Amino acid sequence: MWWKQLFWPTIAIAVLSIFLASNSLHPFSSSQSPIAFNSPQNSELLPITGAVGPESLAWDIDVTSPQWRAECQESKQKLEHICGRPLGLRFHEKTGELYIADAYFGLLVVGREGGQAMPVATKAQGMPFGFTNALDIDHESGVIYFSDSSIRFQRREFMSAIISGDKTGRIMKYDPQSKQTTVLLDGLSFPNGVALSKDGSFLLITETTTCRILRLWLQTSKAGTSDVLAHLPGFPDNIKRNPRGDFWVALHSRRGNFLSWLLSISWLRKVSHRLLGPLNFSKIHTYFVRLGGNDGLALKVNEEGEVLEVLDGGAKIIRPITEVEERDGRLWIGSLDKPFVGVYKL
Repeated sequence: MWWKQLFWPTIAIAVLSIFLASNSLHPFSSSQSPIAFNSPQNSELLPITGAVGPESLAWDIDVTSPQWRAECQESKQKLEHICGRPLGLRFHEKTGELYIADAYFGLLVVGREGGQAMPVATKAQGMPFGFTNALDIDHESGVIYFSDSSIRFQRREFMSAIISGDKTGRIMKYDPQSKQTTVLLDGLSFPNGVALSKDGSFLLITETTTCRILRLWLQTSKAGTSDVLAHLPGFPDNIKRNPRGDFWVALHSRRGNFLSWLLSISWLRKVSHRLLGPLNFSKIHTYFVRLGGNDGLALKVNEEGEVLEVLDGGAKIIRPITEVEERDGRLWIGSLDKPFVGVYKL
């Protein structure tokens, strides 16, 4: 019967609408008034010709031209598992090489003169990467730190990773000298962004499902241990250090009380994941984000996890926010699926 075919999708959409529409923030405080990305004097949108979804940004003195195949242009997003999806970008300051965390192809590198991206790491401890996400570079040692959000789910299944409570995420480092990849931390719930501290003593990691920032100690007597630096009012994406040593954390969307409750109960997560399994997560997620309520925002925190500043995502045109990079007196704002980069003049 036709109604039987529609029953479970209808229930699934109803469940998803409840916890995506419920978006009351956990309390947080800042010493300054929020920055609102809605002032024509201070805000602008820079279009990106022939591309969408500027999730991560990187700067270098030299500008090189990207290479792509015709079938991998913006109108063919369904082929991202074939064409690849770069999620993290960083230039090595000494070599000029561009390192790329690609969701499907692993850790890649492009030479200073540009050209084809070549893989340098695709697995660790014999386990292939499932969802390579973000990276940062220690420019003194040359070591690249990066995240693998899940070994069970790919990027196109990211809602499954969150709703199921998947804890197979990993943080790794790649040494270009030895060409070895080492797992530093595992058992994580959707590790997303990574950012090295100014003195290189610790690495910050945004854990999306749990809405928190983890701190992995790399030096001092605490080396090899980790702790929770901060709890966040929404689902974090990338995290970037500014020139003063503070960090901008992009919040993809806000976390409501209902979703917090749902994710805290194992059997409810499993039921929700089973109901939503047959559906197209990307389309449903995009629809409910646009429907209203889930304004993105970003927080600037210091090395102790204290909130210093808030970027209000009231301008719906740029949501959801994926990255905020502070450079030359401006905030450069990336997004999941927009054909432009947001810029805010501080």
